[in-house]
Amino acid sequence: MSEMNPNRKIIHIDMDAFFASVEQMDNPELRGKPIAVGGAENRGVVAAASYEARKFGVRSAMSGILAKRNCPDIIFVRPRFERYKEISNQIHKIFRDYTDLIEPLSLDEAYLDVTQNKKGNPSASLLAQEIRNRIYNEVGLTASAGISINKFVAKIASDYNKPNGQKTVTPEEVIPFLEVLPIRKFYGVGKVTTEKMYQLGIFSGLELKSKSLEFLEKHFGKSGSYYYNVVRGIHNSEVKPSRIAKSVAAEHTFEVNLSSEVFMLEQLELIANSLERRLKKHKVSGKTVTLKIKYSDFTQQTRSKTLPYFIADKGLILETVKELLYQERMKDSVRLLGISMSNLNTEVKKAVVAVQLKFDF
Repeated sequence: MSEMNPNRKIIHIDMDAFFASVEQMDNPELRGKPIAVGGAENRGVVAAASYEARKFGVRSAMSGILAKRNCPDIIFVRPRFERYKEISNQIHKIFRDYTDLIEPLSLDEAYLDVTQNKKGNPSASLLAQEIRNRIYNEVGLTASAGISINKFVAKIASDYNKPNGQKTVTPEEVIPFLEVLPIRKFYGVGKVTTEKMYQLGIFSGLELKSKSLEFLEKHFGKSGSYYYNVVRGIHNSEVKPSRIAKSVAAEHTFEVNLSSEVFMLEQLELIANSLERRLKKHKVSGKTVTLKIKYSDFTQQTRSKTLPYFIADKGLILETVKELLYQERMKDSVRLLGISMSNLNTEVKKAVVAVQLKFDF
């Protein structure tokens, strides 16, 4: 079994309501008002919400209709992804002044390994504060940060003092921090798993920690060892500057719900065409085909099949998708369909560097 490594210094930077904040920065008339990026059309979905809108329960991935119901005064703004990418590049330029070990998770968040950094500063907390100050002064946006010994704890910590704050969990604080943490706040534990843990009497990190490895593997399969380790502060995943995609996907939300498999097949053929183009663009193929189905009541279902060989051809993809489509009857009309390829033929090369440093937060 691995052991907790107290010698690493990891910062997780998370921009505050990034898309919405960019829109408010660029348009002063939107400042201080509840806004949602996206979601304006009948079938629209909110991509991001300002903190003024979040007070009314508006969240990302919520339908525009529900957002309007929760907040009648909400202002919908069309997304400008090129602008968000431009701002993200400015932020990453700041990151590179401190370390080359940067792992982006999306346009608005990233891990930074500052165990050894370009400033020669032994305090990860001070570095995080400096980075956040620079983002505010040079870009005009606020960011929050989590600082700890691994990516798992840093990710959770960055959410504690949002917006425009940071939290440090030092090596000696990691175990007490995780023991009192509600299980729903564990990164990687979704709604379904949370409910399952509740049924097993697991409501906090301490209760998770009391379960044996055998117990967790019995109830959660391969994820059991992950839960067993992270609650003990063990998460040795490196900050990877070049993240290799684990899957390639394409999906589409429909203007009108689909209730016939015939119409669904027509749309899936178009989606398979898009997926084939993306696979060819990235020069990858995969073995596992997954069909994503989102029903009219917003519940979601996935059906997967792993083939004995790699594929990237739309014809072979569609053939597998048809099989998955007819695997069982639809429980309702469908508002979104998607296809993804995983188990890709990409090779990951890991370089392991052992660093022994005094850990000064």
